[in-house]
Amino acid sequence: MRQEGKSAVVTGGSKGIGFAIAEALLAEGANVLICGRDEVDLRSAVERLSGKGKVESVVCDIRSEDSVRSMLDVCVEKFRGVDILVNNAGIGYFGKTVEETTSEEFRQTLETNLFGVFYACQSGIPLMKNRGGGYIFNISSLAGQNPHAKMAAYNASKFALNGFSEALMQEVRHQGIKVSYICPGSVNTAFGGDEPAAEKAWQLQPQDIAKVVIDLLNFDPRALPSKVEIRPSRPQK
Repeated sequence: MRQEGKSAVVTGGSKGIGFAIAEALLAEGANVLICGRDEVDLRSAVERLSGKGKVESVVCDIRSEDSVRSMLDVCVEKFRGVDILVNNAGIGYFGKTVEETTSEEFRQTLETNLFGVFYACQSGIPLMKNRGGGYIFNISSLAGQNPHAKMAAYNASKFALNGFSEALMQEVRHQGIKVSYICPGSVNTAFGGDEPAAEKAWQLQPQDIAKVVIDLLNFDPRALPSKVEIRPSRPQK
């Protein structure tokens, strides 16, 4: 277990990709704090993860800077620091033109997918410095480089996240903090109103993204794969 004793935060960790990453980190020996907005979902996730390692949860709205700071304070209180930060929480409104998208939907998308990451990184970096370094993972999307009609808000948030991640990586790498952003294609989760289903087995599974996180953590310290694209090997034609 190569992450033994490390402390990890996974935003949006109660389901889907976030849950799979939390589970994989526990298997590697890390202590894991998951957060989300729904207390019931968090409680259920902790129950499913219990027995696999040290896991805690806290309700957090990552659109709130104060809420994010309080969440990270909980990780320090429970696990004495932050070594790994997985910015996974996200939302998306799909199937709407710009004309049909409300200003509130656009604002929510940017505040969750971009501002929330900023808040977590801004407050998390000093905590990592206190530990001598760390690793930040930003879960982005192939939609961060491939625009699609009726996805403008989501595209905008992920394009911005990719640029933010590249700049952040250059800022902190000489301080012992690595930054990688992962850009999945279609993943078989309930994100965006989708539903996991057997007939979508051609899609990526949450565990595939979790494996990328673990593989990156276990790279030699001299190597930094700052961007990873991962897509279904045989998408539907």
